[in-house]
Amino acid sequence: MNNKVINVAVDGPAGAGKSSVSRLAAKALGFVYVDTGALYRAVGVNALRKNVDTRDKQAVAATLGDVSVDLVFEDGEQKVLLNGEDVSKEIRTPPASMAASDVSAVPEVRAFLFDLQRDIAKRTNCIMDGRDIGTVVLPDAQVKIFLTASPEERAKRRCLELEQKGTPQKYEDVLAEINERDYNDSHREIAPLKPAEDSVLVDTSFLTIEEAVASIINTVKEKTADEI
Repeated sequence: MNNKVINVAVDGPAGAGKSSVSRLAAKALGFVYVDTGALYRAVGVNALRKNVDTRDKQAVAATLGDVSVDLVFEDGEQKVLLNGEDVSKEIRTPPASMAASDVSAVPEVRAFLFDLQRDIAKRTNCIMDGRDIGTVVLPDAQVKIFLTASPEERAKRRCLELEQKGTPQKYEDVLAEINERDYNDSHREIAPLKPAEDSVLVDTSFLTIEEAVASIINTVKEKTADEI
């Protein structure tokens, strides 16, 4: 058995199921799950709390001087800390989602979180998901997966999720938000959303979550047969 740390990079658009699928696959493999989007959401929430326009890059960069963002793992579950406060629930609101998309285009924010992400990957076998993990953060990851689904399917899933949380929204509004975020994420100047050249494409539009998880696990095992 090889003692080399194994990194799995999972990228893809908002609502493709990256968090749910990656979390379950990591648990099955005995890996740590790292949701990098949660870090950007925390920075976005911090800016919102300070009444900063998250589209104002200079103003967002100015909020980083006295902010602390970290991930902690308790019983295999990831919690997101903003200045020591657990904001794991707050970062999942629609305003936090849009704020995350805005702040992720700020070079200073990406640099701020870059070392934290890489440090986690150096220390432990992990599945890390986000928008630029395979292309920028972990370009040498043994496994790179681009997880996607149609905008319509992602909107349906998001609506169901919001309804279950007691904060329902109109399908048309959710679809418009997803399309806007897709455009912003794929057209930003810094680390735009795109598949790494050596990534495996997994379209979850017609897959159950169990099938999507199985696909990820099988891909990891195939790519790291000599290391796991």
